[in-house]
Amino acid sequence: MNKALTALLAILPLAACMAPQSYDQPFDPSYNQPVPMADPVAPAPGVAPVAGISGLQSREPDACHAGDYRHVIGQPGSVIPTLGITRSYNVVEYRGIRSQEYDSLRIVFRLDQAGNITNIDCG
Repeated sequence: MNKALTALLAILPLAACMAPQSYDQPFDPSYNQPVPMADPVAPAPGVAPVAGISGLQSREPDACHAGDYRHVIGQPGSVIPTLGITRSYNVVEYRGIRSQEYDSLRIVFRLDQAGNITNIDCG
C-alpha cells in the first residue's frame, strides 16, 4: 500500500508539468448537422438485391381456424381429444415447454395451473 501511494505522489508533480490541451479551434457549425443516410431500400453498390429472406414465415390471422374451438375455453384440457380435430394441434401445459417451430396451421391449446383451457391460437 505504501509503495502504491509513494508512486502516486511521485507522478503527481509530473502531471502538473504537462501542457494543457488547447481548445482554441474555430467552431464548426456543420459538426452537429444530421448525416444523410443511405436509402434503406436500395442495395449497396455492387451487391445484388435479395429476393426474400429464407426462414421467415408470414403469420396469417387464424390460419388454423382456432376460432372454431373458442367455445371450450374454461373447460378442462381433457376435452381436447373429444373435439374431433383433424389437423395438428399442440397442448401447452402451465409453464410447460413447447416446440419453437412455428406452424401457422397448427392449433395451440394453452392450459392454466388447474389444467383448464385459457387460450387457443395458431402456432
